[in-house]
Amino acid sequence: MKRLLIVSLFILSGQVYAQDLQSKLSAAFNRLQADSQCRFASLSLTVLDAKTGEQVFAASPNMGLATASTLKTITSITAFNVLGADFRYQTQLGYNGEITADGTLNGDIIIKGSGDPTLGSWRYEQTKEAHVLALMVDALKTAGIKKINGRMIGDDSIFGTQSIPEGWIWQDIGNYYGAGTSGLCWRENQFDIKLRTSAVGNPIGVSYTVPNVSYLTFKSELVNGPAGSGDNAYAFLPVGSKVMYLRGSYAIDKDKKNISAATPDAAYDAALRLSDTLKKLGIAVGFDPESVATLTAKGLKAPLITKNLAAIPSPPLSRIIYWLNQKSINLYAEQLLKTIAWKQGRKPSTANGVEEVQKFWQARGIDANSINTYDGSGLSPGDRVSTNTMARILQSAKKESWFPDFYESLPVYNDMKMKSGTINSVLCYAGYQTHNGRELCFSIMVNNFSGSSRGIKEKMFRVLDVLK
Repeated sequence: MKRLLIVSLFILSGQVYAQDLQSKLSAAFNRLQADSQCRFASLSLTVLDAKTGEQVFAASPNMGLATASTLKTITSITAFNVLGADFRYQTQLGYNGEITADGTLNGDIIIKGSGDPTLGSWRYEQTKEAHVLALMVDALKTAGIKKINGRMIGDDSIFGTQSIPEGWIWQDIGNYYGAGTSGLCWRENQFDIKLRTSAVGNPIGVSYTVPNVSYLTFKSELVNGPAGSGDNAYAFLPVGSKVMYLRGSYAIDKDKKNISAATPDAAYDAALRLSDTLKKLGIAVGFDPESVATLTAKGLKAPLITKNLAAIPSPPLSRIIYWLNQKSINLYAEQLLKTIAWKQGRKPSTANGVEEVQKFWQARGIDANSINTYDGSGLSPGDRVSTNTMARILQSAKKESWFPDFYESLPVYNDMKMKSGTINSVLCYAGYQTHNGRELCFSIMVNNFSGSSRGIKEKMFRVLDVLK
């Protein structure tokens, strides 16, 4: 009888605890909904028990809303499930033709990409540009190649010709965070533009780029903005053009004096860097570097590798996803989305990747219509996902062996482990929190708020503070 009483008291205590948390969340969410910044906004919040999946609180849980970068949590978790935490990309270096007795290659050197988003990236020791180029040079020397009577070709054909997901906006795609996908990425498909600033209102010039992209011409329509106005500079590169326009303003008190832009043809840039490196070492290359795009423009096809020289592995997926979420790298998410399609036996396109993500979760009881997306990063303002679906996918990850890697990848905001997402008039958070020993997962989205992002962020944090 005494034991039964203790159990009953425990159950009653748990119910009171749950009701108290629900009551506090309801009050906090209602305050946010009634705030003047949310007068014309759409809001949703779902909180689940991270161990059991039990619903702790929900407000408009099935409303489809723009996710911004919180969509990366779905892409990451799907990639862990489909590819595995130890998955690595393999970039192939090889050649066609024959090597003569004096070390002359009568043929082409080919860098065949497999979709690795980290090749040439500065974030990992084994992917840094200098290290990767050294590996390639060593492979050529080991093969006895002293002269190349042919071309240096970057082959990015594995991912097809559509690099920009449908649904991305014109203002984004010339900038580093809007870099398109590529079967052969290089330096995260971006470069830096060093600016020459002066007085407020005056035009801003381009001093130089890092690395040197002499194949592009810059037309700057940028102006110097007043102190405190921040970086409002945007790069625009029309499709098929080699003229990049810089527009907007850049504050005179900004220290960096540079912006980052998207590389239009990463495969060409990779071939160019290897060609230049070889020339500096005294290994002549007979012709200008090429990519699939430049060859296609000439009516030519990229040749196949007939002899492999080296395979260059990427870091494991767990480390790719770490940086994907820590720095919200859109390129990484989009590359993984195409890779998910490829792993499932489909053509590696963005649209096929979206379909495979929907199919994967539908097979696990989630309505595919609640994942209505155009990409894997959340950059498209047309993406729509419900907070219930996002929270359920977060909860599903909790039981997996790779969960510690995923959890580690999430940044810390408001002293909480969660992914943020922001695009125009959209702010979202998704992650995990422990409340009185109970592990919770959550997704909160606000679309079409008015006023400052900083203001709505502070108000959303007040709601999430209830989970602490």
